[in-house]
Amino acid sequence: MVESQDAKQPDASELERYAALLDEARRIKGTSLWQDAWRRLKRNRLAMISLWCLVAVAMLAAFAPLLPLQSPLDKDLKDRKNLAPGFRGQRYWVKLGERSDLRFASDSLTAELAKFDDEVAELKTKVRAASGTDREQLLGELDGKIHNSDPLEKLWHNPGSIVRQLLRLRIMLFGDWCLPSLFGTDDLGRDVLSRVFWGARVSLIVGIVATLVSLLIGVTYGAVSGYLGGWIDSVMMRIVDILYSIPFIFIVIFIITILSAEETKAKMDALGINQLTVFYVLIGAIYWLTMARVVRGQVISLKTELFIDAAHVVGASRARIVFQHLIPNVMSVVIVYLTLTIPAVMRFEAFLSFLGVGVQAPDVSWGLLVDEGVKAVTPIKIYWWLIAFSGGALAATLFSLNFLGDGLRDALDPRMKNR
Repeated sequence: MVESQDAKQPDASELERYAALLDEARRIKGTSLWQDAWRRLKRNRLAMISLWCLVAVAMLAAFAPLLPLQSPLDKDLKDRKNLAPGFRGQRYWVKLGERSDLRFASDSLTAELAKFDDEVAELKTKVRAASGTDREQLLGELDGKIHNSDPLEKLWHNPGSIVRQLLRLRIMLFGDWCLPSLFGTDDLGRDVLSRVFWGARVSLIVGIVATLVSLLIGVTYGAVSGYLGGWIDSVMMRIVDILYSIPFIFIVIFIITILSAEETKAKMDALGINQLTVFYVLIGAIYWLTMARVVRGQVISLKTELFIDAAHVVGASRARIVFQHLIPNVMSVVIVYLTLTIPAVMRFEAFLSFLGVGVQAPDVSWGLLVDEGVKAVTPIKIYWWLIAFSGGALAATLFSLNFLGDGLRDALDPRMKNR
């Protein structure tokens, strides 16, 4: 018995070979699915160019308040109506009686903003020193001053706290100097360059937020339907079929018409709900149907795999299996579909804005700019810059998203690995 145990023990040379094999195994680094997909995506030049173009557009849109752009709302009907693209410099300055009502009584935006800050600081000092009825009156005066006399509110529509800080930093860096009207001006004398940049913020946010909403609804609905199967799956898919048969364009127009009513606007303002936010969510709630079908098909093919059986054996709940085992394994397909959903959502937003039921002035989006450009095209004179730059930005972004989606599809498809 002792001799048989001694015979099974490896000698020193075998131990050295085992140690060498272990060292070699430690030095070999495996490649995950995502690392392999990224490596293959980098070999696709068109997809990478599209990716960097999208990153550039997103960065320019995000930091538009920091750039020395003109105000997208500032009008000048006398001197700057329908000007062709040019390189003439522009500043925030005024001539009383000759400029739009968005202009100020002082000679520059910087001076007007400094004056506004001094007045607000003075009112805050009085509020701290007052008491009783005088304090309440001063608080009301301070609130009215902030909401009605802020220069930033006049030149930029409803800027949030972050945008407001970026605008102030922009004024600190560049003062009253602005970029020339490189894209020309529209029929109200507004700078098209700044409107394209600020319109990119709304169009991209619509695409991203609406797509995330459709992702949340569609992936959850499709995964639950595909995993449970049986009559539950049949009922859930028949609901999808019914929703598919509804002409959503009429539903969207109907809901937006209701939201545009004065009473509804007042209730939403009281609750702090922005109509534009509801518009984002509404579009996302429309585009989840196809996502649900795609995810359901993938889940049906995966739920019979061995790793799902292993999860059942260890006692994993249905919710755990769906959200921690099935959904992560369909994300490659979902990511590809997302890159194709974003341009579809942006096209739908542009279509609604073109019809006049989407983004409403003074907010601006690429679809709204294209609509304004089309209205300005007349048989007498064609102001080509009003539609060329906004339409070109929209088309370039949609092309980039589609090219990137094609590249991701090829990179994440294991059947394309050796091609």
